[in-house]
Amino acid sequence: MSSLPRRVKSEAKVLTSEDNELPSFLDSSSESEEEEEAWEPKSKIAKRPRLPKKNEAKPKKAAAPRSAVARKKVKKVAIKEEMDVSLPVAPAEDNRIQLLKPKEEDVGTKPETLHQKPVVPKKTQINSFQGKNVKSLESDEKPSTSVPIVGNQVKHEKSEDLAFDEPPFKKIKSTTCPEGRPVKNLGGNKVKEEFEMNWDIVQVLSEITNVEPWVCANLIRLFQEENTIPFIARYRKELINNLEADALREVQQTLEELRTVAKKTHTMIQKLKKEGKLSGCLLTALLNCRTLEELDHVSAPYKTGSKGTKAQRAKQLGLEPAALSLLQNPMELNLFSYIRPNTKGLSTIQEVEAGVQHILADMFAKDKVTLDFIRQLCQKRYICIQSALAKMSSKSGNEKDIDKFQLYHEFSCNIKNIQHHQILAINRGENLKILTVKVNIPDGVKNEFCWWCVNERWRPKQFLKAELMRILRNSVEDAYKRLIYPLLCREFRSKLTSDAEKESVMMFGRNLRQLLLTSPVRGRTLMGVDPGYKHGCKLAIISPTSQILHTDVVYLHSGQGFCEAEKIKRLLLQFNCSTVVIGNGTACRETEAYFADLIMKKYFAPLDVVYCIVSEAGASIYSVSPEASKEMPDLDPNLRSAVSIARRVQDPLAELVKIEPKHIGVGMYQHDVSQTLLKATLDSVVEECVSFVGVDINICSEILLRHIAGLNANRAKNIIEWREKNGPFINREQLKEVKGLGPKSFQQCAGFIRFNQEYIKTFCSNKKTESGSHTVLTKAGAQGKKKSKPTMCVSHQPNPLDQTCIHPESYSIAMRFLSFIGGNTNEIGKADMQQKVNAVIQKEGLEGTAKRLNTTVHTLQLIIDGLTQPEGFDIRTDFDKPDFKRSIVCFEDLCVGAVLTGKVENATPFGVFVDIGVGKAGLIPVRNITEAKLSKVKQRRSLGLGPGERVEVKVLNVDIPRLRITLDLIRVL
Repeated sequence: MSSLPRRVKSEAKVLTSEDNELPSFLDSSSESEEEEEAWEPKSKIAKRPRLPKKNEAKPKKAAAPRSAVARKKVKKVAIKEEMDVSLPVAPAEDNRIQLLKPKEEDVGTKPETLHQKPVVPKKTQINSFQGKNVKSLESDEKPSTSVPIVGNQVKHEKSEDLAFDEPPFKKIKSTTCPEGRPVKNLGGNKVKEEFEMNWDIVQVLSEITNVEPWVCANLIRLFQEENTIPFIARYRKELINNLEADALREVQQTLEELRTVAKKTHTMIQKLKKEGKLSGCLLTALLNCRTLEELDHVSAPYKTGSKGTKAQRAKQLGLEPAALSLLQNPMELNLFSYIRPNTKGLSTIQEVEAGVQHILADMFAKDKVTLDFIRQLCQKRYICIQSALAKMSSKSGNEKDIDKFQLYHEFSCNIKNIQHHQILAINRGENLKILTVKVNIPDGVKNEFCWWCVNERWRPKQFLKAELMRILRNSVEDAYKRLIYPLLCREFRSKLTSDAEKESVMMFGRNLRQLLLTSPVRGRTLMGVDPGYKHGCKLAIISPTSQILHTDVVYLHSGQGFCEAEKIKRLLLQFNCSTVVIGNGTACRETEAYFADLIMKKYFAPLDVVYCIVSEAGASIYSVSPEASKEMPDLDPNLRSAVSIARRVQDPLAELVKIEPKHIGVGMYQHDVSQTLLKATLDSVVEECVSFVGVDINICSEILLRHIAGLNANRAKNIIEWREKNGPFINREQLKEVKGLGPKSFQQCAGFIRFNQEYIKTFCSNKKTESGSHTVLTKAGAQGKKKSKPTMCVSHQPNPLDQTCIHPESYSIAMRFLSFIGGNTNEIGKADMQQKVNAVIQKEGLEGTAKRLNTTVHTLQLIIDGLTQPEGFDIRTDFDKPDFKRSIVCFEDLCVGAVLTGKVENATPFGVFVDIGVGKAGLIPVRNITEAKLSKVKQRRSLGLGPGERVEVKVLNVDIPRLRITLDLIRVL
């Protein structure tokens, strides 16, 4: 026997088995050591330690004896001959095998304690190898520590790549190395799910979302570990190949849909099994289902209360053997022997043939290969969806509603080309019983399908008589017409509707993000105006710090406009306010014309007054909400809306998060999509925006705080209570003292919490003066008589890194980087820091510097951004500001070819509506919005055009009778 093979550096991985048998990749049918020695040179696999003989003393810490059956499975290993690498196998007290993960060169980690327990995920363990013939094994148990391991590594003689015919491993952050140390992606694409199906969830998820399988596998693990989308998008870029938040949401939603299918499938299996209806074929068909439509198709005949299908009734009459015999052994089939004169369904030869035909049709319609063929056939042919005016609606329907769907009274379009908004419109018309809709599949598909079934897929093994061939052909046609065609129509409609809903919801999300990230207008005193006719226009003047200075009501449109102008002028001069914010509700245009006329006449001199129009969607709902009553208890609800309108310009994010996202008005067809999907997406977008902007933990409101990733209403409330009782937070570590905020919540939220360092330093100085020498705050462990969180060793000193976007898990790397460039924390955000960073990066390069610091490029880039961004940096400064104006243009003044500037009001699948200041928004058709017309910043963000953006447009057409304006996009301002 050759000497023991070399061990490679590897990560500890435990392989366990309840019956103490070895894994399948160590299976063997021979016990002889001679056979093992003869096989060993081809593949250097470390043998399991030899078991002691009968009279031989057992060595210490030896593996427990196994049964003969188990011993047989230790010899033979099916592994590729070229793989000249040993898999180190260590003896363990608990009879486990330990695989150690290869270590990459130049990692440079510090030695760990000998018996320190490695951090392992609770449910999913990253696979150790990706060789072709080595199966990845998973275990929920912790690694054995019976073999001394230093830093999860063993002696390494030669670095070898353990992957063959695979792309190079990507450097990623692992869950065990969140700070970004480079490790190889040995996770594989196998993910253990609660409900197993006949398809791999990673592969299916990749096919549906067009995301690489290894990224999908990583995302599934990250979602299983309850990581939030903002945290993943910012701090786990290597694991997700730098995907954007929208793509992450799409993967998450698709994953939930697949899990729903799997869960409902297994529920159905258990139900059918309990009822005694589950057969092997039915079980296979159920486990093959990938969508709810397929599951419904397969399980419909077996649901409680169903009369049963024609095929089931025929089987109950005993005709199933005849149907199988027609395909397998038709020469011996005699249908006349099944005739029973006194039995309904068997009394004549025609009834017997019909029963056999129904059974065969049911077999064909549930066969996976057959369904896959017809689906592929449809993909190559022209399949169209058609809508027409319903007969009943033309007689008794509302003319106004019917006219809304005039475009779809005689409509036909290829399902590959139809637009998402058209699908939603057709569905709405069908629900209102104004339209009838059908899917048209050409006869050529049916003919080719029937020929294929008879001559290839279901071709009998023996010669068929003419009467039996007729039954077979009729069965195929019956299967197509009665079962398969309706299934295809349902699938096409469901797929079109699902895609349309998802795309619309994603667009609503993009519109909401654009609104939330509108650049705030700082340092201005603002007058908010909520327009109205009978009840007047409500006014509210707020200070640059959002304090309410004055509220009033003026009646501009009831013959008192001239008198009220003096009051408005007096208020503007009194509070030195030169910016008016007008809500876009009732009487908006008249109010705009009123202010524009006064501004053009220089009525407010010496003030140079400008105005802008802002969406007031949701302001009325918020003004009567409990939150508004708590925030403005002494203010009339009508005046609260004017305050909200002004604050939407001053800080859009802080104000809009107070309102349910669906009430903000982010798109058309909001009520035609899944409300569950819409709410989940919009809530996720709010969380993303608030997190990426960040909040100052010591001054932010509870409403804003609850939208930070990893926090919720209870945790936000506990943070506010801690702040009120103990004073301001000094650093991020103090968050660990808050009740209900555990390690996972801290990990998710810490990177999005900010601290004003000047305020913290002032507070600490005052505290030090008061106490004499200490700055230590009261700890959470000493609060009250209630059982509280145990006292933790938390630093109470300010940390300058807390004002940056750098996550606490990367602070050690950030400090090493500062030392490397010769900088210090006092220079964060200053020009000196930028110069030092640029000098090092130009010399070493980003990748070289990351390797020197033993981190990843993405983590290093985030650290550089955090160190170089000025204090108080706000990502919203890159986004668009409100469009302030002094005059308006009338609709009648427009002419074709005129070039104007405007602000995007709404984005839809068919185009973008732009407010050009004439009282009616113009439409830029989607065909006129090309990538070349978007700025590089917009292209990079993949945001397209969204609400609030300023654009330059050219008038293409003016339809005065129909009040329609068609525009062409020139550029984004």
